[in-house]
Amino acid sequence: MNGDITDKREGTRVVQAGRRPEWTAGIVNPPVWRASTILYDSVAHLRESGGRDTHHRLFYGRRGTPTQWSLADALTSLEPGAEGTFLYPSGVAAISTALLAILSPGDELLLVDSAYDPTRNLAGGLLKRMGITTRFYDPMIGAGIADLIGERTRAIFMESPGSLTFEVQDVPAIVAAARARGVTTLIDNTWATPLLFPVIELGVDYTILACTKYIVGHSDVMLGSVTAGPGRFARLRDASLQLGQVTSPDDAWLGSRGLRTMAVRLRHHEAAALRIARWLAERPEVAAVLHPALPGCPGHDLFLRDFKGSSGLFAFTLAGGSDAARAALIDTLDLFGIGYSWGGYESLAIPIDPQRHRSVTTRDDAGPMVRLQIGLEDPDDLIADLDRGLAAWRATAA
Repeated sequence: MNGDITDKREGTRVVQAGRRPEWTAGIVNPPVWRASTILYDSVAHLRESGGRDTHHRLFYGRRGTPTQWSLADALTSLEPGAEGTFLYPSGVAAISTALLAILSPGDELLLVDSAYDPTRNLAGGLLKRMGITTRFYDPMIGAGIADLIGERTRAIFMESPGSLTFEVQDVPAIVAAARARGVTTLIDNTWATPLLFPVIELGVDYTILACTKYIVGHSDVMLGSVTAGPGRFARLRDASLQLGQVTSPDDAWLGSRGLRTMAVRLRHHEAAALRIARWLAERPEVAAVLHPALPGCPGHDLFLRDFKGSSGLFAFTLAGGSDAARAALIDTLDLFGIGYSWGGYESLAIPIDPQRHRSVTTRDDAGPMVRLQIGLEDPDDLIADLDRGLAAWRATAA
């Protein structure tokens, strides 16, 4: 565990990263270090510790232990060129803290119109009360975002692909426009993870993960992270400590456990989701399939250019029918759970109504929409399950 792994392939890095000898003490996994109080040898030792950088140094439990540092270190190593990572008790906490680290009263945020709903709620709630203005922009704007950057614009927030409608943004073009005007860029990269879309090397300043999803992979932990590009970590860390953000060592340990198998899981998620998406695209009951790896999904050409692969989350539009017919489809499914989140080993299905979460773009969908998380079950069984669901849709929509 002593060698440099930055030149290794992704599967090797997720296994080896964050396992420093001083943290593992010769065992495979870093142990769970639970701590609030840290004891010092003397008053002089206490004073000397408080006067130096406490990053990766025991100081007080809220500053972390090797258990949290191990996962943060591993996530940093997955983003070539990154400076550091801070962990949070949820993905929303990660998004909130990253934005609060950058924005001040009077500033303006440019937020993609396809953003995760809690991100939109933050913009219209806490940020608005703080005197921070939000302007939404079309996810397909690309280099045209330069026309929206004003004197008060301090940050551009991206999510690519969007987690409901899966538009793929032109991240390099947006980053170039932002850099030219001194504007900070952030991206919610939960769908792809750094294994499929390493964005720090594209010039993004902060990349955010809801680690609850693919990092953890087992639907049993709330966890988030923000990884900072060069020269960006100190500001993030200062804001995080001032806000008292801390992740429990138990949750960090579970995140590290999930990380070790993420590359293998993502390959299955990708293959199964693509097979099911292509099957759905041939069904007469389906008007459209929104999967970035399939032609017809907005930004498909950008996906082919920028991404190393796809994950297990996508949506499809039914060819008409009512909400009741859509509910009948979902309620009939046996292998798909009905619940929020995604990225775990189990498949999920939920009804989605994206137009309810739009400010500057409109949608003209042929019928109701369903979002699928494709888990680790056999895709043939999932296809048979969806076939029964579509039969229920036909019976109710007729």
